[in-house]
Amino acid sequence: MDAAKGRLLFGSKGCVVCHSINGIGGEDARAFGAEYMDDPMNPFDFAAAMWRGAEPMVMMQQEELGGQIELTGDELASIIAFVHDADEQKKFSDRDIPQNIRALMKH
Repeated sequence: MDAAKGRLLFGSKGCVVCHSINGIGGEDARAFGAEYMDDPMNPFDFAAAMWRGAEPMVMMQQEELGGQIELTGDELASIIAFVHDADEQKKFSDRDIPQNIRALMKH
């Protein structure tokens, strides 16, 4: 679980289109500030929550991103580490969001 890698994935995979950190990102889904996360979070609980919300998440991903986000187990673990790491979240900025994802956030 690599929180620094998760910070970059949060932006590049498009999580930021719907979820926010530090007030950066979308408002269509829950904000992922570390202060709101159970500590320590069980990765299986996180994955289960994603699974329970999968149908609306997939529909929004297709609508907002043009397709479903694909995550490996390592990528998911890194994103989980990031959403629990307040210090790494302080580093999150617009620079972590690729231009193509940033463009999706503006419409």
